[in-house]
Amino acid sequence: MGLAPAGGVQCAGRATKDMGKMLGGDEEKDPDAAKKEEERQEALRQEEEERKAKYAKMEAEREAMRQGIRDKYGIKKKEEREAEAQAALEANSEGSLTRPKKAIPPGCGDAAEEEDESILDTVIKYLPGPLQDIFKK
Repeated sequence: MGLAPAGGVQCAGRATKDMGKMLGGDEEKDPDAAKKEEERQEALRQEEEERKAKYAKMEAEREAMRQGIRDKYGIKKKEEREAEAQAALEANSEGSLTRPKKAIPPGCGDAAEEEDESILDTVIKYLPGPLQDIFKK
């Protein structure tokens, strides 16, 4: 007794072919398979080109809108601001043979003498009483 699908019709021929494919048997060879694959690849390439063209067009429209806003409000592009800052930096150091000086934070540089005194005072604090008197004079 074999299993039969509902309706009592047996599909013995088709079931064995499918079973053979599932078990790793040879698939039916399609003579036009290479041609179909080539057409499919070409269709994919064409769709990709169309997609890229669509997004390039959208980006161009967006950039035109951005430029309109920049013009309306007098805003410069990020690249333009960076270029101007670089040009200003180069103009400042044009006559100099060395790199541009960096800004010195307040309290640094000229305070070296004050710092030496404070270190000396700190050392004197830890000396015994008679030695402190000698160094304070």
